[in-house]
Amino acid sequence: MRRLTVFNHVSLDGYFTDKNNDMSWAHGDDQEWNAFTNENAGRGGELVFGRVTYDMMASYWPTPQAAKSMPEVARAMNESPKVVFSRGLERPEWKNTKLIKRDITEAMRRMKTEPGPDMIIFGSGSIVSQMTDAGLVDEYQIVVNPLVLGSGRTMFEGVRNRTNLELQKSRPFQNGNVILYYAATVAH
Repeated sequence: MRRLTVFNHVSLDGYFTDKNNDMSWAHGDDQEWNAFTNENAGRGGELVFGRVTYDMMASYWPTPQAAKSMPEVARAMNESPKVVFSRGLERPEWKNTKLIKRDITEAMRRMKTEPGPDMIIFGSGSIVSQMTDAGLVDEYQIVVNPLVLGSGRTMFEGVRNRTNLELQKSRPFQNGNVILYYAATVAH
């Protein structure tokens, strides 16, 4: 069975976007962090997005600027298979993208049983919330960034069901980021 992982950045006060839905603060350039990012991108997998995050990623990663600033990550992002959940998108333009318009939790249940690489959700708070509520997320990789935003959105807005998590490991970085790896356990 394919695994579904969430990889997201959060501020110390728990927001994954600021009050303007901006996520540009969620970086921490230094040699150690950049090496981790390149290594992580090289692991492959099928990328899963909601429409807002998809549009943001599709507008950046295929550009010459992305290829110049982060060539390994840009290559991985562009070559990886992708899924975008959207009712309004008519046709995805970013190569290797499959569009799913309806019943996203049922689609994800089916995708998890099909052959293929493991899947990872980036950003996409509404998708994270729905997959969390449906018990479909296997692992959460949360990067805590050393800043306080004061307001914004959490990636779990709208979650109705309790989900217990078990810390598997953590890793601090010199830039102050800390990544926490949590396995989802049975809840409710």
